[in-house]
Amino acid sequence: MTFAEDASQLRTGNAPRAMATWRNLTVGALRIAGVRGIAAALRRNARDPQRALALLGLT
Repeated sequence: MTFAEDASQLRTGNAPRAMATWRNLTVGALRIAGVRGIAAALRRNARDPQRALALLGLT
């Protein structure tokens, strides 16, 4: 429930598959970075977008 999938209104076309892909990429990037607490890392990144960009090497 970290991504609030149950509340999502994306149900048709390719949108559900695209969102699942983004979720998987996000979790994979965090794991590669050595993060153990995915939910906590997502909350930290939501508070500080620069942190997420640094994780991806974009800063």
